[in-house]
Amino acid sequence: MSAANPPREEGSRFRLRQRLNGLIQRRGHNSPTGRVAVVESPGGTTTQALPTENTAGVTLRSETVIPLDQPSRSLETATVIIDCLPSNDASPPAAVSGTAANGRLTTSPPTSTHEAAPAPETDIDTDTDVAAVAPADHWSKAYREAVESMGEEVDVTILKGESIAQLFKELETVDKDATDESTFLRGVRYLNSIQAPLDRIKMVLDISAPLTALEPTTSAVFGVMRGVTAALVSVYRKLIEFYAAAYQFLSKRRAKLVLAVVSDTGTLPTLVQDISKEVENLRKVVEKATLDIAQDIKTMMCDEKVSQWLGRDKQSQQSRHHGDFNHLRDDAACNFVLEQPEFKTWYRAPDYQQLVIIGDMGSGKSVIMSFLIQELRRRAEHQLEKPMVLYHYCQNDETGHALCIFSSLILSLLQQRVGLKKAFFDWYKQDLLSGNFEPATNAHMLIEIFEQTVLRLNRPLFLIVDGLDECDAGSLHMLLQSLRSLSQKISGLKVVLSSRPWGGILDQLEGSLRVDICADPGRDKVIAEKTVKTRLGYLDARLQELIIERLSSLARGSAIWTKMTVEAIAAKKIMARGRMNKFLEEMPQPRDLSKLYTDLFIRCAGKEPEAQDMAATALEVLGAARRRLSILELAWAVATGTVDGDITTVAGVAELVDYQGVMALIQPFVAGVDFDDVKRRQVIVAHQSVKEFILSDLGATRPGHNNLENPTRLENVILNICIRYLLLDEIDEASILSDEQTAMEELPQDADIFSDVAASPSFTMDCSWENWEDGMIRYDPADRGFGEFFVYASCNWIHHFAFVTKEPLPDLSSIERLCQPNSTRLLNWTSQNSRPDCVVQARFEFDGSLYDPLSITSLYGSEVVLLKMLETSDLESPKFLPNTAMIAVEQVLQWADLRRLGMLFHGRGTGCHLQNIGFFRRIIEWWRSPSINNSQDWDAAFDVINDISDILIRERWGNELLCLAASHGCMPIIKRLMNNAQQNVDLKEELLRAPQRQPRSLAHPGHQSVGEAALAGHVDVVRFLLEQDGIQGHLRHRNSKGENVLHLASEQCKPAIFRVLAPRFCEGLSQRDCQGRTALMRVVESSSTLQNHIESAQVLLSLSAVDQRMLSKDQQDLLHMAEQMHDQAIHNLLSKFCEPHQIGTA
Repeated sequence: MSAANPPREEGSRFRLRQRLNGLIQRRGHNSPTGRVAVVESPGGTTTQALPTENTAGVTLRSETVIPLDQPSRSLETATVIIDCLPSNDASPPAAVSGTAANGRLTTSPPTSTHEAAPAPETDIDTDTDVAAVAPADHWSKAYREAVESMGEEVDVTILKGESIAQLFKELETVDKDATDESTFLRGVRYLNSIQAPLDRIKMVLDISAPLTALEPTTSAVFGVMRGVTAALVSVYRKLIEFYAAAYQFLSKRRAKLVLAVVSDTGTLPTLVQDISKEVENLRKVVEKATLDIAQDIKTMMCDEKVSQWLGRDKQSQQSRHHGDFNHLRDDAACNFVLEQPEFKTWYRAPDYQQLVIIGDMGSGKSVIMSFLIQELRRRAEHQLEKPMVLYHYCQNDETGHALCIFSSLILSLLQQRVGLKKAFFDWYKQDLLSGNFEPATNAHMLIEIFEQTVLRLNRPLFLIVDGLDECDAGSLHMLLQSLRSLSQKISGLKVVLSSRPWGGILDQLEGSLRVDICADPGRDKVIAEKTVKTRLGYLDARLQELIIERLSSLARGSAIWTKMTVEAIAAKKIMARGRMNKFLEEMPQPRDLSKLYTDLFIRCAGKEPEAQDMAATALEVLGAARRRLSILELAWAVATGTVDGDITTVAGVAELVDYQGVMALIQPFVAGVDFDDVKRRQVIVAHQSVKEFILSDLGATRPGHNNLENPTRLENVILNICIRYLLLDEIDEASILSDEQTAMEELPQDADIFSDVAASPSFTMDCSWENWEDGMIRYDPADRGFGEFFVYASCNWIHHFAFVTKEPLPDLSSIERLCQPNSTRLLNWTSQNSRPDCVVQARFEFDGSLYDPLSITSLYGSEVVLLKMLETSDLESPKFLPNTAMIAVEQVLQWADLRRLGMLFHGRGTGCHLQNIGFFRRIIEWWRSPSINNSQDWDAAFDVINDISDILIRERWGNELLCLAASHGCMPIIKRLMNNAQQNVDLKEELLRAPQRQPRSLAHPGHQSVGEAALAGHVDVVRFLLEQDGIQGHLRHRNSKGENVLHLASEQCKPAIFRVLAPRFCEGLSQRDCQGRTALMRVVESSSTLQNHIESAQVLLSLSAVDQRMLSKDQQDLLHMAEQMHDQAIHNLLSKFCEPHQIGTA
């Protein structure tokens, strides 16, 4: 059939469609536009379905339905929620109302109090399938399911008609326009943006999808919701049945007839009633979901307000800190806390208890606190009355302020106990009404609400706060005051606090149980293993083990140093073993750790130059100190180092001493101290890395201090402080020891003269001075007016003196004043130096009367300072002892580095006094002294020989020096002289000339080198000299008594010497001294040991036997001498070598 001649049925459809469209258009012109469904009743009244506003302030659209609740009234009023139908274009939405009394079917556009945003237009193809017409949303999905579920009950082809498609399109547009920019949609978007949690998120999403025209992104988040779709399918089924039945009637009769039939009988009334029931069911589902949404939104808005007031980022920040510490932690390094008696007492106590974890900077306090948090949570899981755990980490930022602390604790508390949020919300609102516009910025009010909220708990509470030392004084006071207040109200409260061992904090925590984190090699190794395996797990296992062993041996309790050193290895990408060994040997300061120390110094010292100067001076003193200082010693040193130059008395310095202020400025950098004993030697830097920071980076924080490259900068600082202190007036006015104490020194210190108990055992090498001096009589220099720094300055300034090698060097005039001979000042500090622990009995002798500036500088000063003194000081002035040069030589030979001898020997002011034979005689004598440790580098002393050839030649005492060395067996000097002589003919001539020397004594006239060595019995020297070219003159030399080298050898009667000398000097066997004796005769008369006696004589006899004529002249005298001495062994020996007939005749 052609399109120009449609069948009658199609014509009827067309006419019906036109009349319905006309009715719709007229109703659309007469009714106001909006989103409120209009319901017409038989009485002509109109009922609007108003929007519903939830308690949270978000307007939700919920159209009302007036159902047919009685069968007899089923046709009186029937209103269909048009928003439940799909729309495909921007046509005005309409509500369908069926009224039996008027006998008409009307459509009316709903009204709304909200402005409707236009929906995008969509072209409709009436010849396509319904599934293609409907948009891809929940409406379309429910509509398609309803159509597909109809089966053969309805002719689906009628649903492709233009009129029904247009109706659904308009209804869908109503929904889309009404909800596209609804308040609820904006609320959902906002909640989605803040990602607020919903207890019934799935159901809310199921309901909100059909109620709002969701954006594609929001729909993707919400997903496919089946809950409402199922209800929509039922509604659609009834609507489709209704329109199918209506279509059949309208296609056969006129509209009036259809309406009459509807009012009398048929399926339409039943269908309308079914539709009403299904719509009512859907309304209840939507209403319940709406109420749930409203409640959730109200809760979420409350949560959002609370988070906004208290700062939503605080809790997440604390969670990040806790997670980071958990990642760093190895429980094996923290378990020791659980074994401490203090922790067990704290945990088991039934009432309020406070536990304090004390540790130096970087010792791992925060990690241990994270361990305790996890451990307390774990234990709480197994308790019937599950305790709550609240925690807060104070860092070097706003987290250390009271406002942040209590905001974080309140947030954590409300997060764990949601039911308490309403009380907080009401409190905050009430406070706002009272005129306080920002209650959350008032720390005192937060503390008040925190205490009130905690009091509402009906269970135990663990409160953990880490880093009290990071809090400012006011915040710390407020926190501890709040805890004290809660301790009186809540018995189930237990608190754990951690801090560095700062005096001000410890005073406020007095009475708390305390656990100290001490350095432990085992714990250091666990930390190193955890850090290395976590950060350097990619390295070879043996390389990891190397790092672990090295770091654990150097950590000394500093976990932060271990961590940052490992980070430095990772940053440098060290993977080769050679590079790793080099790094571990040099162990440079981690850059991040230096920055941390710098920031900490600036934070503690502030911006005031005076405070910065005091803090830097204190740290520099500690960085160079030779021992632990007492709190008072450090404070006096800082006062001396920062005082004006016009203050020259101990009393003047005392007025400026502020030990509490000094310790407050440097507390993060020092190990824990006991402020109850300010005289105990206890102050020391917390770790070696702190000392490296003081040496390398501290100067950069001080304006005007540019000498950063000077490695002895710290030594200069503390040396100047010590010298300045010892030059104070009072120290040169009175003796350190009173007359009574001086008398006590003469008494035995280790025995009770009134007791029968034996004296204490003698001092042994395994006994410390502290143990040895325990119980001895002591004195306090402060009681004599010498102040608190006198002991350290006296005992240690000389040690710092040795390490000052760079400018600015100490003022020599100050050294000369300090060491002025026989001054009270010199006697005082030398006396104190021998008594470092202030015991009356001195540990060693340090007689100040024997010293002057040159000898002190030669002993203890650096080479640079000694050279400066030798070049610039007037050694002839009264500031120095007479013969100061030789006194200095004596002191150096006995106590100091022997390289100083060359400096003294060539010094401008000392060379003229030392460039003589007496200088080397003192060297040789000390070299031979049994009291001298021969492990010293004597080459440094003997090497002076190499530089004096010209002096030896010019002043002609080279031969004397050679003979002096030979007589003492000083082979080092002899060798140096002979080696130099090989290169210098004039020196050789000077050494080997053979004049008659001055006698050493009446019994021992002088001899040349070979004779001097033979006389002293130095076999090696004799052998060495005989090997030298040109030594014959010394070999054949005879002294003023006519003695040759063999005569002199008979004094020691060493066979080895005769074996060396006799073959080289056979003619000397027959030579007689001034008494007419030969060398053999003197051997026979020798009183040496029998063995040497016999062997020496045998050597000479064996050589004499070659010349029987020479032997025959002396045989009678020899035999006679042996008989007189009753020496049968010599007699027998002589008899063996003499001629038989001569012996018989005799």
